[in-house]
Amino acid sequence: MQSKVVALASLGRKSLPNYYDLIAMALIFAGFIAIVRASHAMTLPITAPQSTVISLDYSLLPSYALRTTLRMLAAMVASLLFTFTYATWAAKSRRAERVLIPLLDVLQSVPILGFLSFTITFFLGLFPGSTLGAECAAIFAIFTSQAWNMAFSFYQSLRTVPRELNEVAEGFHLSAWQKFWQLETPYAVPGLVWNMMMSMSGGWFFVVASEAISVGDTTVKLPGIGSYLAVAIDHRRIDAVFAAIAAMLVVIIVYDQLLFRPLVTFSSRFRVELSAGEEPQRSWVLQLFRRTRWLRALSEIPAQIFDTVALWRFELPPRLILAARPKNRIQDRILDLLWIVGAAGTGLWGVWFIYHFVSDKLTLADFGQAVEFTCFTMFRVIALIALASIVWVPIGVQIGLRPRLAEKIQPLAQFLAAFPANVVFPIAVVLILHFGLNPDIWLSFLIIFGTQWYILFNVIGGAAAFPTDLKEAAAAFRVGGLDWWTKVMLPGIFPAFVTGGLTASGGSWNAAIVAEYVKWGNDTVAAHGIGAYIAQATAVGDYPRIVLGVAVMSVFVIAFNRLLWRPLSRLAERRFRLDLG
Repeated sequence: MQSKVVALASLGRKSLPNYYDLIAMALIFAGFIAIVRASHAMTLPITAPQSTVISLDYSLLPSYALRTTLRMLAAMVASLLFTFTYATWAAKSRRAERVLIPLLDVLQSVPILGFLSFTITFFLGLFPGSTLGAECAAIFAIFTSQAWNMAFSFYQSLRTVPRELNEVAEGFHLSAWQKFWQLETPYAVPGLVWNMMMSMSGGWFFVVASEAISVGDTTVKLPGIGSYLAVAIDHRRIDAVFAAIAAMLVVIIVYDQLLFRPLVTFSSRFRVELSAGEEPQRSWVLQLFRRTRWLRALSEIPAQIFDTVALWRFELPPRLILAARPKNRIQDRILDLLWIVGAAGTGLWGVWFIYHFVSDKLTLADFGQAVEFTCFTMFRVIALIALASIVWVPIGVQIGLRPRLAEKIQPLAQFLAAFPANVVFPIAVVLILHFGLNPDIWLSFLIIFGTQWYILFNVIGGAAAFPTDLKEAAAAFRVGGLDWWTKVMLPGIFPAFVTGGLTASGGSWNAAIVAEYVKWGNDTVAAHGIGAYIAQATAVGDYPRIVLGVAVMSVFVIAFNRLLWRPLSRLAERRFRLDLG
């Protein structure tokens, strides 16, 4: 009888929440309350002072930081949905790939101002009189700075799954649905997590343009760190600029600890290796969760649901799987022809629409000027990508190979990647004007802020996912020095570098919009380039020149990616994919 009482008492203690449950629940409820408060402020009337007037009072920075973070997280959710649909379709369908990947090349390089020029009017009309319309426009703008590199990373990972793992999946007769969730997605998770971090940082880089929207006569400033920083720069308040940077640093540290550190630690489980890996990074959030009782019990329900769904033998109808070749080659060629004709027809319709939109107000000389300016920007992009690769590839490899070092560097790298270039603009303007420097040369270096971090984060992710057994084999055969770089590490991270270089190219074109046309108060400095061309046209609401600039830039981007990055991507798939045999 006494043993039964002791057993019941022990069972009762195990069923009660412990201290770790209370701490975790306090964090969850605090986050929930913060989200509810920020969400309520997003639906106020657009005429309400608290929804449009930006004050430089330091006490308002916490609420502004919360609003900005909520927008970025909403954009991140949308980016993940886009990644899992768009990138998967492109990777699985050879016909869809011919259209979706060039389109993604264009989308990642179209400047955010090019999106804002048209979407702000659409969203304001969609929610008339409400701040929600401007909020949607800001979230969409942040989405355009986050989604593309995540999609490219996921697409590249799906295309480079080791052949042996594919053969194992076929041996177990996994359906396409099961293979996607049991093999391909886990394999892509490490690279995707690092690109999510890069996307959050990229969102900070363009948050000023997202929250302080000014297109022609339409000006909307949403409460947030970006608009606070924009007002501080307009008023030349250096103290407010540094206050905004400090608030941004605190926010980055918080979401790094609560979100990305657990994700990086969790993703280390999916490294492809045959021997025991190195000790992974640690996360106090995961350790806290593992010590809870109630939360762990509650988490088993969605985990079981996910496992059940992931193991469904869900098969698509053969007609919907475009990647599968029909047995009839004539039918195959007809389908290819119809697909090409449809894509070409859509492209020609777009060209016709752009021509009629700009032909009434612009001349052939304007077109030639846009082409000339795009050439200037392209030379800057190529030079800065080469410079960033030389500097950051060795550093990224050393960080990625050392989990403990990566654990310490991770928040610092996110902060540096998120550091708004607008803070450097006043220094650039003052120095250029004071010393009479050439803006075409010295403003070019500002583009590096939108270039280098894509390369660094992807190289870190590639090096972190490099199998431990391959490193041990290289050490056993005493491969070192230049041979270690050229025969072991550089081939191992080559797919990740190609993804980083491709997205860095798009980031460079985007950064040119803010780097080639900089302001500090009433002083303005502009370089010759398509970025300054689009920025100046946006400032005065000249839509024909905005469309012309974006269209010419898109043509150059497609040509550049077709001639350089696509061949490198195919080379990574053929020769440098990780095979275990």
